[in-house]
Amino acid sequence: MNWETAVCKTNGISIHYTRTGGGKPPLVLLHGLTGNGACWTGLAHALENKYDIIMPDARGHGESDVPDYGYRYEDHANDVIGLINSLAIPPTVLLGHSMGGMTAAMVASRCPKLVWGLILADPSFLSSKAQRETRDSDAADKHRQILAGSLEEFVTYSRSKHPGRTSEIIELIARARLQTSMAAFDVLTPPYPDYKQLVSTIDVPALLIIGDKGVVSPVIAEELQHLNPRLQVNQIPDVGHGLHYDQPGPFTTVVRSFIESIETAVE
Repeated sequence: MNWETAVCKTNGISIHYTRTGGGKPPLVLLHGLTGNGACWTGLAHALENKYDIIMPDARGHGESDVPDYGYRYEDHANDVIGLINSLAIPPTVLLGHSMGGMTAAMVASRCPKLVWGLILADPSFLSSKAQRETRDSDAADKHRQILAGSLEEFVTYSRSKHPGRTSEIIELIARARLQTSMAAFDVLTPPYPDYKQLVSTIDVPALLIIGDKGVVSPVIAEELQHLNPRLQVNQIPDVGHGLHYDQPGPFTTVVRSFIESIETAVE
């Protein structure tokens, strides 16, 4: 694996990223809260023969800087825009999961010239009520407890909670979790961007991937399709929010098929 790791200076901070390279069409992958770029390793291995895959660590995550403030979706979107511009890559396919999905939608809405295809993997498209419930949950307290423990403890816990996941992905997720700052949880502060308004303004081919037990329900997915006829929806069965962790094969197939379909359409 001859992947590059580097740092990009943007918006006054350093964003760490991993890149497969090779002068191929770019594909930027955005992780969710408590993840990092390395959590996309499986998908990157599957697609690196055709794409130059760029996997940044969001601010407050991985090896990127941990500023004292600036963890709203607007800040994350600005970081991605800054990264794409700094690396001077051609228009990219942008794929985001959860927090990264909302971020990707913002980038595509605000800067369509930077993006020619968009993939949203169960993005954090929550109602106002669900946003408040998430903010008021014990998610941050649980993370504080995890940070006080060891990698081995969290790996053991994760294996018992997710017996179907591979050892490799469990360890990647655990390492990413222990590299996530408490400040990163500020992104859970309502209000989130208006996802319906965002989706309605996206003017590139887009795919929404959902599970049957995830954040975005089939009802919401259908509503979003009515708002934007360029949005396709693909539901992967027997999976919740961790689509690419729990069903990596089907997830990779869906992603590859969508990108190839929009490449064909361009040709």
